[in-house]
Amino acid sequence: MSTLSTPYVDFIAGLPKAELHVHHVGSASPRIVAELAERYPGTVPTDPDLLAEYFAFSDFGHFIEVYLSVVDLIRTPEDIRLLTYEIAREMAGTQSLRYAELTCTPYTSVLRGIPIEAYSEAIEDARAAALRDFGLRLQWIYDIPGESGVPAADATLEYALKHPTDGLVAFGLGGPEVGVPRPQFQPHFDAARAAGLHSVPHAGETTGPETIWDALNLLGAERIGHGTSAAADPALLAHLASTAIPLEVCPSSNIATRAVERLEEHPITVFRDAGVVVTVNSDDPPMFGTSLNREYEIAAALLDLDQAGIGELAKAAVNASFADEGFKRGLRSEIDAYVADHA
Repeated sequence: MSTLSTPYVDFIAGLPKAELHVHHVGSASPRIVAELAERYPGTVPTDPDLLAEYFAFSDFGHFIEVYLSVVDLIRTPEDIRLLTYEIAREMAGTQSLRYAELTCTPYTSVLRGIPIEAYSEAIEDARAAALRDFGLRLQWIYDIPGESGVPAADATLEYALKHPTDGLVAFGLGGPEVGVPRPQFQPHFDAARAAGLHSVPHAGETTGPETIWDALNLLGAERIGHGTSAAADPALLAHLASTAIPLEVCPSSNIATRAVERLEEHPITVFRDAGVVVTVNSDDPPMFGTSLNREYEIAAALLDLDQAGIGELAKAAVNASFADEGFKRGLRSEIDAYVADHA
């Protein structure tokens, strides 16, 4: 257990935030997972207290297995709607989120029998309700599950282009990196970008810097999910800094998947010192026993930030988001006002 701490826990809890790297299914809290598990009894515990043990991963491959077992609990459009709305409730209520780009993987839901039309309707209905009820603006990133290969990429592209939703802003690539070469997905990202979607693939979490270079050069990445191994390549760090391509840093996730051994060794300080734009995110927070607030606490401790510095970190996420400029201005002003009130 890390002893990293910051005196600004309460300040962080109330700080208005945006989040850019957080997964739809991976945000299901023990409360939500237990409710779904009761509907569909099986391998997933129905006791929220037992889920912490269930979510103890041995490595990235084990994490994928557990993640997909939770995916199996989402079988109807009503499950999708419940999941999305309840995630929004917790994001706004306990994390002070004002905006989130939620990474969705429609392929896995369609594979389990939910038509893409019903999937789209469910997330959009929840999106409207989240804004109305919680003041939280959600946008979608449609994500290729890399472990399912080109067929999943073909399908995900079709969903994005033929069944677009109002909230869809970007095209992503997740899942395992080892054994899943990025070049095979270049045609899909080319088509998504041509249709006006932003490119936000995961890269360099469990593989080396070459995966990040592929994401940049072949997939047209505008942000990099994780990018942990960039720290090993000075030329890559210099490129990321000069092009202002942000990294979506998820410290606790990197520990849980064994991408980084100890939080104290996390390369977030290397990124900062190299001038790379850093955003802080929670990835799959309940599964990793964390929250966006906790990830800000970790980052504040590692980077030795005061309240003003934490506010700048929050604004970096706003700036790197795909929200419209008017919304960004408003949220930056809200963050500035919050920091000034707590000075």
